Amino acid sequence: MGNAVLALRLVIGWTYFSAFWRRLILENKLDPEAAGYIGEKFNHFLPNALFIKPLIQYLVENPEALLWNMWIFTIVEGVVGLLLILGYKTRIMSIAVFFLAMGILLGSGWIGTTCLDEWQIGVLGLAGGFTLFQAGSGKISLDYFFNKNQFIQQENIWNSISIKRYRPYFVGFSFFILFVTLFTNQVFHGGVYGTLHNKSVKPKVEISNLKQYQNKVSFDVMRIEGADVYGSFLIQIDFHNHQNEIIESLDMKELSNLDKQQISNYYVAKVTPHKHSLVLPLGAKANLNFDISDKIHKVVLTDISGLQWEQTITNL
Repeated sequence: MGNAVLALRLVIGWTYFSAFWRRLILENKLDPEAAGYIGEKFNHFLPNALFIKPLIQYLVENPEALLWNMWIFTIVEGVVGLLLILGYKTRIMSIAVFFLAMGILLGSGWIGTTCLDEWQIGVLGLAGGFTLFQAGSGKISLDYFFNKNQFIQQENIWNSISIKRYRPYFVGFSFFILFVTLFTNQVFHGGVYGTLHNKSVKPKVEISNLKQYQNKVSFDVMRIEGADVYGSFLIQIDFHNHQNEIIESLDMKELSNLDKQQISNYYVAKVTPHKHSLVLPLGAKANLNFDISDKIHKVVLTDISGLQWEQTITNL
């Protein structure tokens, strides 16, 4: 059985080891000050993560804890991937693969602009890890090389016990993985019934906590949908009064020159002024504040794509 799934073991092993290889060898993506910091990618998972959203929010709110966890996660991926490729302690590593894949699935299964990329990686990791747990490493492995006789004896015992005693559990767990696949496909993408949706295609910005105290207007913005590889580009912010008249408007030039004191970021991914706009990365959340003397009723944000989002004031 181990020989039959050799290609699966090698490919899954490289899939996880390559994460370590990309982040530390080819580039340094564990430097919080460097472009492409993996912590910002992790921040992208936040808006629509399933079940583990509180954990992700805690980490992106605490940069030091996030950095430590990114190092640990990367090293674990590297060790698990390398040992799978070498075929050492394969069944133990397959359990690690299952949990790594589950974390990827729950955190980022909703992301993927064209082919539901992260969801596919997650569910195939679950199925692949479970398959490797059943099959073991085979003869082309360090497990076999170190002690051939003991390896053969252990595999014979395992196959005998698993076929007789554990087959119903293995079949049941296979259907559990199928259930997780269908459930997450439906929750993240509507892929089982109803209307298909992809939260990675169009940007969506959530406005909250809009308030005005004397001459100071503030509100929170968070980008909760859209592609993770580039931000939402805000090119205009309009403030309306109760008659729906625009009393203050900031264009793309003014937004690109916002003072840093007007932006208070909550997470690792940051809302920042850009050359021609205000950029909102996926998962970024910030408080924006402006000096406006007239009473406002609502704020309207305009994206470069033409999409608009608005929010009515919460205090009068």
